[in-house]
Amino acid sequence: MNITPVTPDLGAEIRGVDLRTAGAGEISEIQQAFTRHSVLFIRDQDLSLDDQLAVTRKFGSVLRVPYVQGVASHPDVIAVLKEASEQKISTFGGTWHSDFSFLAEPPAATLLYSVEIPPVGGDTIWASQYLAYAALSDGMKALLDPLRAVHTGWPHGTIGPNPDVPVSKSIQMVRNDPSADREVLHPVVRVHPVTGRKALFVNPVYTQRFEGMTQAESKPILDYLHQHNVRAEFCCRFRWSPKTLTMWDNRCLMHLAVNDYDGHRRLLYRTTTAGEAPAGSAQRAA
Repeated sequence: MNITPVTPDLGAEIRGVDLRTAGAGEISEIQQAFTRHSVLFIRDQDLSLDDQLAVTRKFGSVLRVPYVQGVASHPDVIAVLKEASEQKISTFGGTWHSDFSFLAEPPAATLLYSVEIPPVGGDTIWASQYLAYAALSDGMKALLDPLRAVHTGWPHGTIGPNPDVPVSKSIQMVRNDPSADREVLHPVVRVHPVTGRKALFVNPVYTQRFEGMTQAESKPILDYLHQHNVRAEFCCRFRWSPKTLTMWDNRCLMHLAVNDYDGHRRLLYRTTTAGEAPAGSAQRAA
């Protein structure tokens, strides 16, 4: 098995392993690489949906996420699909985010397996929130460390996207569900449960405001963070090829699917592993 870093701090490409038959030693090595690099690109995998679920279980408990319809035969798998005919629309994952951060226990890892990829375009970009936190001034760290932020699943709730906004019809998502309006509090600075490192845990999709503050009061700092968190030096960009399994850590990364491939079909299958309630510095110390 060969593990090659993509950037000094984020991402590694792995070749020379068949995840279907990988034993405990190989899985342990992959987990160590995952801890070190946060996102892994594992090429040349030949996975059925059953295989992908079996591989996912090697890294954690499979989580069935709410509000997005899974494959009929495999409800724990989401088909991330955009048809060639779907043009000039917003796309699934097309804004910087951490998957389902509005859940009380957001996913730990996301696994995405490529089946059909455009000849050019359709890349995905990840941003390290370890690096984003580390680059803040001491004053900003002191301000953010004790704060909690309100997250909601508003795109699926009663104040969801404007119905006039063109969105993909290939992925069936729940809309107007009052349960998605529920406010969940998470630390703004999250302590990773494995590495113990601090990472920012806010995103422009699901984070609404800081606890105890109005949206207007929160907006200047959140706007700054949303720009700061995705600086180029914190990122890596991946060019997909078919039969690649990518696995990333939602606890310390944000990601963005680049929507630049109108006129071409793109199909990937997504699974997730269950996570834990995010802990901040005070909770970690306790």
